[in-house]
Amino acid sequence: MTEVELRLIRTDQPAELVEELWESLDVRERARVAGALPVVRSRFTVVRGVVRRLVAARLGVRPAEVVWRRGRHGKPEPVGAGELRVNWSASEALAVLAITEGRPVGVDVERVPDARAAERMAARWFPFEEARFVAEPARPAERAERFTGLWCRREACVKAYGGRLAQSLGVSVAGPSPLLLADPGPLGEGPVRLCDVPVPGPYRAAVAVLGASPIHVNSLVWHGS
Repeated sequence: MTEVELRLIRTDQPAELVEELWESLDVRERARVAGALPVVRSRFTVVRGVVRRLVAARLGVRPAEVVWRRGRHGKPEPVGAGELRVNWSASEALAVLAITEGRPVGVDVERVPDARAAERMAARWFPFEEARFVAEPARPAERAERFTGLWCRREACVKAYGGRLAQSLGVSVAGPSPLLLADPGPLGEGPVRLCDVPVPGPYRAAVAVLGASPIHVNSLVWHGS
């Protein structure tokens, strides 16, 4: 069994901490939010800065010394990390970071959207059975939640494989969590484990790990250490 270390990160943090985290970002990260709205800059800084802190602690280096390499479609991995694999995702006031040893991992978190938008997106992008599953409930909120859960699973799979979202649109990710996708089709070779992750507030999240063997998700809230 593979342990997945999952950290939930609140991205709205005190200004003093934001400025402290800013100091650990590299030139490329700072350029990403040059000229952005203050709230966007602040949340981005918290996500990238906390990811650096947590990864640096595993590598035994300073946060500013973490260097990222990027895969074919932009998936970041820390340089010189051996078997360490990481992935993260952010949506407004919440971010999640997943860390594993030896098995590629993908994670996604999304804020639950308006039900009408959720149904339109499901009808356009999801396989027929998934779109029907989203449209079934009488309550609009439940339809939106179903859509968001499936979207997070799809994104997590894409990120685990280091692929592109378009490759996943014909692949069904429905079923009780946790689940094993034995044949992910165009996403890549081999099976993938998928698991929904409980998160607070109006959000949904999921994690995916390549390989058939089971996973155990250890989820903790980051409190600033």
